[in-house]
Amino acid sequence: MTTKEKKFSYHWGSGVVAEEAQVEGKYHLPTLQLLRYTEGEAAGQIAVRFCHYGHSGSFNRTPLLMSPDELSDMGKALRDTPELLVLLRRLLAAVPAE
Repeated sequence: MTTKEKKFSYHWGSGVVAEEAQVEGKYHLPTLQLLRYTEGEAAGQIAVRFCHYGHSGSFNRTPLLMSPDELSDMGKALRDTPELLVLLRRLLAAVPAE
């Protein structure tokens, strides 16, 4: 099966979804994406997008909500996204110890 390349576009640049981790939630499909800008002012840069899709596959432009179970499942899904996983580990490493 061939997977269609996902594209994105913002005012400052556009590109492709280089990596994606997605889980099946009760109400939606929580998704973390590594965006690779190929055009525009941001060309050559990367970003992480926290988003979700409806069960029908439609992209939702509302905040991402995840239950504790979905977080656990997302951790497992990230095993298949090495670049995205490195960036998220960098985020967590920046959290100061209490």
